[in-house]
Amino acid sequence: MTSSNAPNGSALVVWRIGVPASPEAGASADFLAFHRMRVAHETALWGNADRAPTLAEDIMFWLGNEYEERHVYLARLGGTVVGCGTLTLPLSENTTTAGVDVLVDAGYRRQGIGTAILQHLEDTARARDRVSFDGYSGAPIVPGVPLLEAKSGSGGFPLESEATRFAVAHGYSLEQVESNSTLSLPPDGELLAALESRALPSAQGYSVIAWRDSCPDTLVDAFAALKSLMSTEVPIAGLGWEGEEWDSARVRQEEATWRSSGIEAIIAAAQHEASGELAAYTVLIHRAEAPAVIYQEDTLVAPGHRGHRLGMLVKIPNLRQAGVTWPDATRVMTWNASENRHMLAINIALGFKPSGFEGEWQKRLG
Repeated sequence: MTSSNAPNGSALVVWRIGVPASPEAGASADFLAFHRMRVAHETALWGNADRAPTLAEDIMFWLGNEYEERHVYLARLGGTVVGCGTLTLPLSENTTTAGVDVLVDAGYRRQGIGTAILQHLEDTARARDRVSFDGYSGAPIVPGVPLLEAKSGSGGFPLESEATRFAVAHGYSLEQVESNSTLSLPPDGELLAALESRALPSAQGYSVIAWRDSCPDTLVDAFAALKSLMSTEVPIAGLGWEGEEWDSARVRQEEATWRSSGIEAIIAAAQHEASGELAAYTVLIHRAEAPAVIYQEDTLVAPGHRGHRLGMLVKIPNLRQAGVTWPDATRVMTWNASENRHMLAINIALGFKPSGFEGEWQKRLG
């Protein structure tokens, strides 16, 4: 716990809060305040809670795991909770980095509260020998708004946004921009059929296999290998992250966390028939507590299998299955690095429309 004086002379206290042992254990008043602040922020920014985590998701994520330690902090001014912060500390790879996030209640901004929270996060990270700090911010698309260009990737983030002003003032540079896109459901069936017919001739020698929630034991090692590639083969601009090492245990840990969070998943993969290798995969996830929205998560084609339209080949059956599995869903949301032109082109062809930005910020000590 740390304290400092806010500009009005009141004592600002920043302290780490506990995370419930499970969604069933019930959340403390502190954790509920943290969760509600995050949901309120997303709703105010976007006009809906599509991008906000459910309470179960927040609990299961912030519990952390053997691959990443995670901290949650609240900031109180007098008797009022006025902000929160989070800190993530990778334990297996990227062990000189830390993820930081700061949120201040709208009525208490521009009083030095965010600065005090960030200072506490950075000091804690430094004490753990972390020398590179990463942060994220989202923003809707507003035509004509000036953009700050990414330092090492492509695209830009709204120049005059509160997030941009705060990040730049504290020494963070915009390294990469992700495009947020949304597809209305149900998809155009004729369009999917036409795209599939164009992809199939290039994909001779590959077959599509699919599963829900848990990867079959016979495929989990091959799937883990693709998950490792996902951390090295997607564009990361100048962020300098190390690749992640995935094995079957890490896959099962992620599946268990999703299950406890109330997340369901459908996965489609392309298998090379001659070798039996998994060549590509894509993931859709859904939460019963937020039934209208589906997230399109990872999509990857392994380097040795590119040029066969496998990205399109696996996405189409997954979108079809989504309508059957989650009939109440009305939209699919996804994110792609702005420089990932190939995957963006696939999404555009499927009917995804731009709906926002996500800026990825970094500060390196020394």
